Amino acid sequence: MKKNNIFVACDSTNISKIKKIIKHTSDSKLKFGYKFGLEFLNSRNGRKYLASLKDKITFGDFKLADIPNTCVSAVNAVKDLKFNYITIHISSGYEAIRATKKVSGSTKLIGVTVLTSLNDKALKKIGFSKNVKRIVLDQAKLAARAKLDAIVCSPLEIQIVKKVFKKEIITPGIRLSGELKGDQKRIMTPKEAFQNGATALVMGRSLTKGNIKKNIQKLIRELK
Repeated sequence: MKKNNIFVACDSTNISKIKKIIKHTSDSKLKFGYKFGLEFLNSRNGRKYLASLKDKITFGDFKLADIPNTCVSAVNAVKDLKFNYITIHISSGYEAIRATKKVSGSTKLIGVTVLTSLNDKALKKIGFSKNVKRIVLDQAKLAARAKLDAIVCSPLEIQIVKKVFKKEIITPGIRLSGELKGDQKRIMTPKEAFQNGATALVMGRSLTKGNIKKNIQKLIRELK
C-alpha cells in the first residue's frame, strides 16, 4: 500500500486532545501531517505548543485574507514556528499572494479556493455571478501565475485545477463512506479524491471524533 498523505485537522484548544490525536495517527501505512486552524492558532497555549512540536509535518491554516503588506507581515510573524505549509485566500488578489509567496521561504504557501461549505446558491447570495467551478478555475490560474506551492480545493474541482495548476492539490471536504455531510457541501470519499488526483487530503472529525484508532483502520480499509 502506497503512502497516502493525510493532514489531520487538529480543531481543538485542548492540548491533551491534540497530543492524543498525534499519538494515535502514527500508522506506518499512512503519512500524517497536522493542520492547525484558527481555533487552535488563536488559543492561549497554541503558539507555545507549536513551538515545542518537533519532527512533524505542520500546516498553519491561517487562511490569510488581507492587503499585501498585512499578509506578508503575518507570515513573517510566524516564521519562528517553522510551518511546512501556510494558507492564504487566493481571493486576496494576485499582488497579495505573490508578495506573500516571495517571503514564505521554505514554508509552502497554499492558495485557498472556494470554501467547501459553499455552493453555487451560497455564492450567488454573496454576490458572485460565476459558479463554483468557474471561480475555482480562475483562482487556480492566478495561483499558478503567482507560483504558489499548493492549492486547497474541494475534491469536486480537482480535475479542473489539474488542467492549469501542476503542483500539490490538497482537498478538504472528505468523508468516510456512509458519513453525513455535516457543514460541507462539496465532498468525496478518501479513495475517490485520491483517484481524482489529490496529492493530500484534509480530514478532521472523520478521524478525530470517537475512537481515533478505529477511524484510521476504517480509512486504511477504504483506501485499499
